[in-house]
Amino acid sequence: MSDKLTAAAAAAAPPPPEDHDPELPTTTVAKVSKKLTLLPLIFLIYFEVAGGPYGEEPAVQAAGPLLAILGFIIFPFIWSIPEALITAELSTTFPGNGGFVIWADRAFGPFFGSLMGTWKFLSGVINIAAFPALCIDYLKRIFPIFGSGLPRTLAILISTVLLSVLNYTGLAIVGYVAVALGIISLAPFILMSLIAIPQIHPRRWISLGQKGVKKDWTLFFNTLFWNLNFWDNVSTMAGEVENPQKTFPLALLLSVILTCLGYIIPLVAVTGSVVVDQSEWETGFMADAARTISGKWLKFWIEIGAVLSSIGLFEAQLSSCAYQLLGMADLAILPRFFAVRSKWFNTPWVGIIFSTLIALGVSYMSYTDIVSVANFIYGLGMILEFAAFLWLRKKFPLMKRPYKIPLNLPVLVIMCLIPCGFLVLIMAIASHLVYLVSGLMTVAGIGWYFLMKLCKSKGWFVFQRVADEDDL
Repeated sequence: MSDKLTAAAAAAAPPPPEDHDPELPTTTVAKVSKKLTLLPLIFLIYFEVAGGPYGEEPAVQAAGPLLAILGFIIFPFIWSIPEALITAELSTTFPGNGGFVIWADRAFGPFFGSLMGTWKFLSGVINIAAFPALCIDYLKRIFPIFGSGLPRTLAILISTVLLSVLNYTGLAIVGYVAVALGIISLAPFILMSLIAIPQIHPRRWISLGQKGVKKDWTLFFNTLFWNLNFWDNVSTMAGEVENPQKTFPLALLLSVILTCLGYIIPLVAVTGSVVVDQSEWETGFMADAARTISGKWLKFWIEIGAVLSSIGLFEAQLSSCAYQLLGMADLAILPRFFAVRSKWFNTPWVGIIFSTLIALGVSYMSYTDIVSVANFIYGLGMILEFAAFLWLRKKFPLMKRPYKIPLNLPVLVIMCLIPCGFLVLIMAIASHLVYLVSGLMTVAGIGWYFLMKLCKSKGWFVFQRVADEDDL
């Protein structure tokens, strides 16, 4: 953490009582009749992060089989596990809607809470925009009419609206839909991996790629990052989880195992059994590999599974964005109307509509640009999140933490510095367009904070910080 950030944090953070560490206030936990239980929470986290091995193929195209396999084995230890551990600790310490926004607000004050909200919300809605487009890209393999033009445009629009309506019906329904989608979309990869066993030649795993093919490190690292991040997104829905202090750590552990195995097993099976030109390893190649290994029936199942996986990814991400806005309203960072819930389903319908409209606005960007911009601004938010985690540990070491990472502060600093180094690498290899778009979004986020501050001072909108008065 830089000296400037530390000084700003110290100035912005409210002074704690001198004699003990307080249980800092969190947003109000919703009193709903149907809360998320362990199984649907596991699959919601799974769809926040992965949704299946769809999209891991470019890692092979960029760097060859060996480095792709090593990347999906090593990267979870560098990134996924530290992020999941931090999410488990902070979500159980602050079990309210808003997640990482609450953490930054408690550590460094409302300005950093608002900036965190801007970065994470924009990265989330950019991701949401990618999934209908990805869904249509797989559908066009079956129905070529969706390849371009007006049919493609209408398909993206209609699918986005329909999926948003499903999200409106509530997290309990969305959670169990995620369970069904997860099982159906993972099943063909399990079958393909089993059928591929007799065809595997282990020597193919140690290939560094075809001779004369230059390594594309930008594509390689962005692919790893894209497929294995967003573990903290589920924290924005902590107020909707039944017994979050116990459920969150277990759900995160099981979803990390499920996600990592879901990537590694098919990758090892296909790279060991199928020999093709390296350039063919682009998004969607797993379906072609299934046809080579088993036949057209399995290819068709994987393509349908890709569509279902995109639906699960969309629902999980949209839920996270909508509940983040609700949590920011509870913190008085946003006007109170962002916390309005449906009378029928108790869902934050204003947040759902707002997130959907922005996602539609960017849904016609190229897929590559969507991934790169989302990765960059998400990375900015993660650096702030690591800093908030370390600051809260240092400032309030005696705070009640239902789940606590069993490491002391110096070791935690090292644990956070390693993924931060990777984030710096991701940012360093970004294009000028990504720098420009991300910079404009950050400036807009800072401007938004001061605009909301002006609205609050002028009384143009109602702002209400919802917290337990005993904790203040």
